Amino acid sequence: MSKRSATEVITEGQPYAKASSSGARREPAEENEMGEFEDAWEDEIESDEEVVDAEAAECEDGMDVDEVMPAIEESDEQPSSASNVFIPGIHSLQEGEVLEADESVYLMRHTLNVDWPCLSFDVLRDNFGDERQRFPATMYLAAGTQADTAKNNEVRVYRMSNLHRTQKDGDDSDSENGDDDDQDLDEDPILEHRSIPHLGGVNRIRAQPLPPSSPLPPVSQSYHVASWAETGKVHIWNVRPHIESLESPGYTFDKTEANKPVFTINSHGRSEGFAMDWASSGTSALRLLTGDIVSKIYLTTSTVSGFNTLSQPFTSHTSSIEDLQWSPSEPTVFASCSADRTIQVWDVRSKGRQSVAGIDPAHESDVNVISWNKVTSYLLLSGGDEGGVKVWDLRNVQKKGTSSPTPTPIASFNWHKAPITSVEWHPTDASTFVASGADDQVTLWDLAVEQDDDEMNESSGDIDVPPQLLFFHPGQKDIKEVHWHPQIPGTVISTARSGFDVFKTISA
Repeated sequence: MSKRSATEVITEGQPYAKASSSGARREPAEENEMGEFEDAWEDEIESDEEVVDAEAAECEDGMDVDEVMPAIEESDEQPSSASNVFIPGIHSLQEGEVLEADESVYLMRHTLNVDWPCLSFDVLRDNFGDERQRFPATMYLAAGTQADTAKNNEVRVYRMSNLHRTQKDGDDSDSENGDDDDQDLDEDPILEHRSIPHLGGVNRIRAQPLPPSSPLPPVSQSYHVASWAETGKVHIWNVRPHIESLESPGYTFDKTEANKPVFTINSHGRSEGFAMDWASSGTSALRLLTGDIVSKIYLTTSTVSGFNTLSQPFTSHTSSIEDLQWSPSEPTVFASCSADRTIQVWDVRSKGRQSVAGIDPAHESDVNVISWNKVTSYLLLSGGDEGGVKVWDLRNVQKKGTSSPTPTPIASFNWHKAPITSVEWHPTDASTFVASGADDQVTLWDLAVEQDDDEMNESSGDIDVPPQLLFFHPGQKDIKEVHWHPQIPGTVISTARSGFDVFKTISA
């Protein structure tokens, strides 16, 4: 992949933010940059001797002469910035201090509060088109609640609309291009939802993937979402009527029928779980993997008559299954990570339901999350309980039955100071990913940024900031999950205790 210079990353005047290589580049100052002085009144410059002779002549004529003051030397010191740049893990907030966002580094930033926190969510496909750049934005999400009691929980289909461009100080309302599309109105976002009753808290929720650039299925067809309940059951729902209800005012549907699961996976018994992923490549039949806390992984597939769960689980892990990812290029291959500190790679065609390769150990502690790169299919991203984020080349993993050494990651970052809660590769940029941690940070990274030792030392001093770190977005408490929006380039959504953050940076 192509490399970008770390000098393209700018930090000056940006509280808790670093713009990416798409930001303005600061050129080093050259010596004698001022050049020759040009007199504004086009007079010739007098030499020191000429000035002294003129003063003497004036004194002889009896004229008053002002006292000549020494020239004021220009200082090389730059004026101190009024704002203080806050760097997590290096600086700490004192009692009564709060972080204030620098709106100049955001193209869009919104916070949407909810009544019950959502531990997990997923982005739903819409018919508004791909590669959307115009504001205000609209998006749909599927999420699951963590309510006060089991019976109060719900699967929710959210519609977020009126997501306007962030207003900045000094913005000129009379833009040169004369756009009249209300892109720059300063209005509050609108959050609407439709609910499906759900017994027990929702540990994880995932939407059926649709082919890129394909439209949302018509309302007569199903659009599936799966929810992992704390009761040990996995439910599959058709949310297409709920989306239509939000999209088309006046649309009605049979809630009694629509609020029933299409299928329920009971194979995990009473063991709850968090790991789940739909297959996005290969055959037309839908395939769903689910993993539980007792180290079992089950495969559910769709048939003409409905869904069916295979009776024999995949069993190579020795502890809780934390995350699952299907290969984006090989329809029978998937990866898993576990609290046993390993990452395993599987082929559903292999006999005995055992993994065919793995990384042991992958992290110093539990491996919480993984993400498979959709552009470069041999790259896998992982996040651990120790706060580390690692990038693996799957061509180097240990095949079972061989004595090959434990592979080393091609990149490793220890920026986060608490367990990693979510990681995800950018859907179209092979070198960019987003991560979130229990240290209340969402971070954006670009592996294509190279470090220039001299310039990085000059800019950061004693602060060890990885050049690949483009941006960090704080402000939320207890962040659980983060996703890119695949149809709105550069837009990130995160869920936390209080609700959702939706933002897009100037580096997008």
